[in-house]
Amino acid sequence: MEENKLQGLRRFNSIMAVLHFVQGLAILYFSTNFKLPVNTGFLRFDIQTQSLIPATAKIFDMPLAWLIAGFLFISAFFHLIIATVYNKRYNENLLKGINKARWIEYSLSSSTMMVAIAMLVGIYDLGTLISLFALTAIMNLMGLVMEVHNQTTAKTNWLSYWIGCLSGVIPWVAIAIFFWAANHFGTGQIPTFVYWIYVSIFVFFNCFAINMVLQYKKVGKWQNYLYGERAYVILSLVAKSLLAWQVFAGTLRP
Repeated sequence: MEENKLQGLRRFNSIMAVLHFVQGLAILYFSTNFKLPVNTGFLRFDIQTQSLIPATAKIFDMPLAWLIAGFLFISAFFHLIIATVYNKRYNENLLKGINKARWIEYSLSSSTMMVAIAMLVGIYDLGTLISLFALTAIMNLMGLVMEVHNQTTAKTNWLSYWIGCLSGVIPWVAIAIFFWAANHFGTGQIPTFVYWIYVSIFVFFNCFAINMVLQYKKVGKWQNYLYGERAYVILSLVAKSLLAWQVFAGTLRP
């Protein structure tokens, strides 16, 4: 029975690799060359006031289509590796209740997703974007720590889970502050579709955390780790596809 499920997951990962890759190509092919600036802040001496004042400078322009296609290609690559050269180790780990490749992939792909969302809101500072990327990556790597650590515990230890939740919520708070600032100090002209992106992807990110809880609590079908693994794969596809095509509809379509 488990062997059949593992073979099914192998085929499933192969299909996911194709779906992510094709979507990434479609985004690049159909999108406009829309770009957003990436800036850095620094202090500049003002001769008139004889004081240091904050200033910004553009470092480069980020093609948004490549950023969106990026997280799709990352997922496609990892699904391909899981379905081929890594499949034996993948199956062995699944039977132990762990998937290291998943968390490494998420640490790259979901962090890229967070950067894309932040830039759509108006966060262009390079240091801030790096910080949001890192915090999201740490959140996912805490999922890896959770699974590795609990290989050696008689009772589930939730410390890394809660550290991951803390790390993961900070980028969402930072982005929410930009929404507030745009409406309180600015003109409030953030496009409506960006609000929908914020809410929908936030909900999906939380579904990953819920899926982990259901796995460790062994609720219903989640008693079988492989069921939770399939749920992770589906959630990943839907969340990435939803973000990609919402961005395409809002800013990238010709």
